[in-house]
Amino acid sequence: MKKIMLKIEGMTCSACSSGLEKYLKKQNGIKDASVNLVMSVATVSYEGIKVSEIEKYIKEAGFKSGGEFKGLTSSDKKEEDKRVIITFGILTIFVMYITMGHMISLPFIPYFNLSKNPVDYAYLLMILTTLYLIYGVDILKSGIKNLLHGMPNMDTLVTLSVFCSLSYSIYGVVKIAMGNTSLIHNLYFESACMVIYFIKLGRFLERKSHNSTKKAIEGLVQITPKNARVKQGDVEKVVSIDEIVVGDIVISRPGKKIAVDGVIVKGETHIDESLITGESKPVAKKKGDKVIAGSVNYDGKVEYRAERIGKSSTISEIVTIVMNATSNKNSLARIANKVSSYFVPGVVVIATLTLIVHLLLGSNFKEGLNAFVTILVVACPCSLGLAVPLVSTVATGKCAKNGLYLKNPEALEKAWQIDTVMLDKTGTMTYGKLKVYKVFSYDNKTEEELLKIVSGLEKESLHPIASAFKGKASYRVEKFKNLDGMGIYGEIGKNKYYIGNKKLLAQKKINEMHQRDYDSLVKDGCSILYIVENKKVIGLIGVKDKVRENMKEIIAKLKARKIEVIMLTGDNAKTAEQVAYEVGGVKVIANVTPVEKSKIVKQSVEKCKRVMMVGDGINDAAALMNATIGLSVHSGTDIASDASDVILMNDNMSHILDFIDISKRSYRLMKQNLFWAFIYNIVMIFIATRAVASLNIKMNPMIASLAMTVSSLTVVMNSLRLNKERRL
Repeated sequence: MKKIMLKIEGMTCSACSSGLEKYLKKQNGIKDASVNLVMSVATVSYEGIKVSEIEKYIKEAGFKSGGEFKGLTSSDKKEEDKRVIITFGILTIFVMYITMGHMISLPFIPYFNLSKNPVDYAYLLMILTTLYLIYGVDILKSGIKNLLHGMPNMDTLVTLSVFCSLSYSIYGVVKIAMGNTSLIHNLYFESACMVIYFIKLGRFLERKSHNSTKKAIEGLVQITPKNARVKQGDVEKVVSIDEIVVGDIVISRPGKKIAVDGVIVKGETHIDESLITGESKPVAKKKGDKVIAGSVNYDGKVEYRAERIGKSSTISEIVTIVMNATSNKNSLARIANKVSSYFVPGVVVIATLTLIVHLLLGSNFKEGLNAFVTILVVACPCSLGLAVPLVSTVATGKCAKNGLYLKNPEALEKAWQIDTVMLDKTGTMTYGKLKVYKVFSYDNKTEEELLKIVSGLEKESLHPIASAFKGKASYRVEKFKNLDGMGIYGEIGKNKYYIGNKKLLAQKKINEMHQRDYDSLVKDGCSILYIVENKKVIGLIGVKDKVRENMKEIIAKLKARKIEVIMLTGDNAKTAEQVAYEVGGVKVIANVTPVEKSKIVKQSVEKCKRVMMVGDGINDAAALMNATIGLSVHSGTDIASDASDVILMNDNMSHILDFIDISKRSYRLMKQNLFWAFIYNIVMIFIATRAVASLNIKMNPMIASLAMTVSSLTVVMNSLRLNKERRL
């Protein structure tokens, strides 16, 4: 099954996005579809059809495909659009003056006095309205098109209201021209003009507000340079980023951006990776270290070998993760989407019934029509549809600034409910930068020879403990095997070697005769490796790690929130307890294999615990998947295959607290937005029916269009508050 993300043009409200999503899901060959109104993209999973067929379905649904999503660009309108808004704003004031100025005793404009020159007045309004119809032709076309496709949206409501106002007004102009000037007060041209203008104004302001929700994501896709300097023999050549191929040697000078993911082959420098990882301090880099596209070379010249380019690069994977997170819907968004899909047809039914009831109760047609048009205009599916995805987009961008990337959008909804945090030790509670502390030899081999054996085997391992032997001299190893939760195996020459823990000795039935040395290493806080040659222990190595500096503070803050903290580690109990003591005391479950870790997490979830598992994403994959939320601490590369819900791209573990806080605030804002969107529509539609007119609480189409605009903007501005609030 294939997956593609397409840009969508022509969506104006949640009824559009939910209608398109529903339409796509019905088509043969499309397995799933998710449409994001805020980002204007559709993520489609398909099989057995071409992309061109999907684009044809999008066109059939009344929208246009902008092709495959390849990156965000600023969606601000051009300066001339702003001038048009201002021009029609001035014209709207003129229309309001000549139609309503007399109500507040303003002087009439000569020749356009509705009492003395009713025909001229009527013709002028009709001409001005024609200008507004041209100005709002996109709204009217969208409304008609979506109605014909059986997917009515907000534009459909506006189009119906404008059409009804216009039809009744044109009928009035004809009668006035024939001499019946009493109908001069029954013209609704100004309503049609102002509805179109306020819709346009609202969308202009809304569009500008939307752009601020995308800034963090736009920053991600715009950080890679367009060109780079490539070394070809002894010659340096400037090429476009698209011309770089895997294996090319790329040169980066101070102040320049890294063009593609790669490995430094020459030189030393400091790299600013803050835009990708959220880490504020430049990171020291030397030969053999990895660099990420988009990061900034701080102070040295380096040459690096291109390894991951285009869609396989870290930044491309991050953008895909972020876009998927904003496109996939959590439970609140699904509820809002469901309601939105029935909203527009429901409003049309309510408006029609209101008109009929008014006529049956003896009201004149003008009052009934006024109520009908007002209901159509005041109803706001946009506020309902934006309530959740807008907050989700802002929160996703805020997380990205802290180096947190959401693979599963529901994690954002669940994080604030977490009551248990389980942490792996090595690489999570500690830095994972192990160093050889002490070596005991029980054979005729030297310390150097023992280290060569261990380095040879660990070179093939992905476990964090292998980092203690990185760069050391080593023997060539064959038939390497990973022994889950116990250690590793390999052959050097004719000898068979095992490197591992006490579980390995028990499983292989190997006698352990060096307890005193083992205890001394444990007392010093070491992780311990047995070296076994042909079923005989020939050495013991202690490797030591350093607890993260801010870990004690983080644990204290988690406990203050009544969150239980548990350390899960494959290391021995004494070493684990030493680390637990250093961080201020946590519950320790030691000597567990990855399978046992996974079972512990699963059992806790089954007991209705809401568990966040924090691990390195390699040995903890199964545990991460079984947790309520799996958060992996990553090196900054190779993130696509990660099993977690959330990826932390830097070493700052305090971002776990940030994530919980962002979740709490965003969930609160989502509920606020939904509450006010529902209340707004219920109250405004009720007032628009003129059911409380006897209490002198009335509304006309002009006020309705303004109220509808304010409703959408209120949701937008409330969502943007997430950027300003600090940690709780």
